[in-house]
Formats: sequence, structure tokens, C-alpha cells
Amino acid sequence: DSVLRQIVGASTNWRDHQQALADRLSLSSQLAASQEELPVRRMKDSYIEAHLPLGTDPKLREKYLNYHKGVRFGRILEDLDSLAVLICYSHTHDKALPRSPLSIVTALVDKIDMRKQIIHPDCDIKFTGHVTWVGKSSIEAKMHMFQYHEGAYTQVLDATFVMVARDPENKRAAFVNPLKPEGPEEEKLFQQGEVNKTRRVELSTASLLKVAPTDEERKIIHSLFLNTLDTKTVSFRSRVLPPNSVWMEDAKVKGLEICHPQERNIFNRIFGGFLMRKAYELGWANACSYGGCRPSLVAVDDILFQKPVEIGSLLLLSSQVCYTDGKYIQVRVHTEVLDPLTRQHNTTNVFHFTFVTDKDVPNIMPQSYGESMLYLDGKRHFNQTLKSQ
Repeated sequence: DSVLRQIVGASTNWRDHQQALADRLSLSSQLAASQEELPVRRMKDSYIEAHLPLGTDPKLREKYLNYHKGVRFGRILEDLDSLAVLICYSHTHDKALPRSPLSIVTALVDKIDMRKQIIHPDCDIKFTGHVTWVGKSSIEAKMHMFQYHEGAYTQVLDATFVMVARDPENKRAAFVNPLKPEGPEEEKLFQQGEVNKTRRVELSTASLLKVAPTDEERKIIHSLFLNTLDTKTVSFRSRVLPPNSVWMEDAKVKGLEICHPQERNIFNRIFGGFLMRKAYELGWANACSYGGCRPSLVAVDDILFQKPVEIGSLLLLSSQVCYTDGKYIQVRVHTEVLDPLTRQHNTTNVFHFTFVTDKDVPNIMPQSYGESMLYLDGKRHFNQTLKSQ
């Protein structure tokens, strides 16, 4: 965090933040007028390796330790978010400028895939990562996490974040350095970045909030509806819960956070990693309660940062089990900001988490049309996760 503050020239305490923001305004003149005038960068220019000495630093370990003597995954999410920002600043670094005029923020978490279920609390962790794809103002950063255990580093997870560059006020898009892949391996990574971008556009276009479900999905929903009809009354209104099932309405867990200055990022908004940690912990608690046992994370995908969260906001978090399949639980966490004076609600983030338990869980059952759409959305995310495993 201190390195990022140095790069941007942000204040280190809340009291001075207004002055720091005013100072950043003067950096607007240093922004590039086009991408062509920026020097081309290579993938190795942004390569970063960061170490988390959990094995040798007991004080640090305390911050990462959970009740079950494991590692708090929410803390890892915070670290990945900070690392992604640092990687992108390394890609856009200009030695001639003492401070970066760019405001680089998280646009979305494309994917986090777990390669190991167990993260040891007393073994050192290593993060590596670099930029893998670049648009005009967006940057894809891929990261890997390893843990030193039994004499060697083994891979724990892969993560793909998409960041966006903005002007010093974080209001308009700003150009970033183009990227030139070198060799077939880097070319493949860059092409994958293009594929990822196309896939995100297709997912957004096919969103159930915009278009009707497919024929196959409609049949699934109708089948679920028929399974919940009361055969005695044969009424559309009379619904019966099938055996070993739970209504979606009964699989929610909600939370509230008051956004204090302590959780701010270098631009004096609430840190994206903090939002991810809170959403993950709520989603995990819901999956734990639903399955009746401690779940393990399989994947995080498609976290979209729609709006920044201001300091002082009331952040409402709502988690919903929206799809189940055997031992798997798909949880959606929706976060919104409530302005207590106007009573207005604004969605800030939607999170998708896939968990696995050590036993089969009850089937989740939608009742309303809206719940049926959540069910289908959860099924889509679950299938996407299984495909990449």
C-alpha cells in the first residue's frame, strides 16, 4: 500500500486527503493524448514477485489466521487486488515523472480458480504476476499464488483481474501503454486476453436481465415449477417443497457495513479488496449454513465493480444460494450503497462464488420468476466454472 501511495502521491492519513486530491489535479497535463505516443511495453516489464512470510512472521500470521487454523481467504483477495494495481502501475511507469497521473482501479475480477483447497497458515506464500493483455485504457493482469510446503512451492490459485486507467480525478478514461508479446507463449496469453474480452461481451449481451432464457433453460424452469405443484389442489398458487429441498427465499444471509476511512484506497474510495473480503465472508457463511458443514472455495468469477463506494456510505450486502449440484453450492452476493438521507439504493457490485462441501447438499428451489432467473444465472456461472477446472 505504501508503494502505491508513493507512485500516486496520495495522502497517508485521512486528514490530508483533500489537499492530496487537489495536488493530483495538476497531473492532468501529463496524460497522453493518444496511445500511440506512449512507449510499447513487454510482459516482463510489469512482472512482480511478492512474498507473504506467514511461516516466519507470527505477527503477520495473526492477521491471516481464521478460527479453524486456516488462512482467511478474504485477506488473500485483498492482496490480489493490491498486487493487480501495482502490476498495472509497473506497466505504465514513466521514469521521467515523479508521480503517476493515472488512477488505476479494478474494473472486474474475471476469474479466480483454486488449484488447492488447503492454504496453510504457517507456510510462506509467494505471488507472481504480470500484464497479459491491454486495450486502449484497460489492462488485464494474471497472477499466481504459490505456497512453500514440504520443501517446495506448489501452486494454490490462478487469478485474472481487469483494471482500468482513469485521469487523476478518476472521472474519465486515460490511455495506457500498448503491449507487445514476445514469443509463442506470450502470444498465447495475449490471445487469451482477447478471447476473455469477447466472452465478457457475449455474457453481458446474453444476460438474463436483457434477454429471455434459452429454450433449454425455459424447460428447466418449467420442470422445477411442475415439481413444486400441489397435486391435491392442482392450482398455480399452491406450491409444495419437494423432499430434500430448500426454497430460495430461505437461503439468504444479509449484512451491513459502515464504510470507515480506515478501509480507503489510495484514491480515498473504499478499497475494492475490502469489498471482496466482506462479500466472500458473507457468501462463505451462507454456504456453510446451507450445507451444514465448512465449504471450500472452488472459484470466484465475474465480479463487476459497477460504481465506487464512497467513505461514509452504508453498504448493504445480500447473499443468496442460487444454484446447487450435488456437493456444489453457487452463491451470489449483491452489494449496494444506501444513502440514509435520500433512501436511494445503488448497486455497486455483484459477486459469484462456487463452493464445494464434503457431502451432498439440499436442492435449491426457486418460486418466483425472478428467483428462476437467479437460478439460471447461477447455473450458467457454475457450468462456466466446471469448464475451466
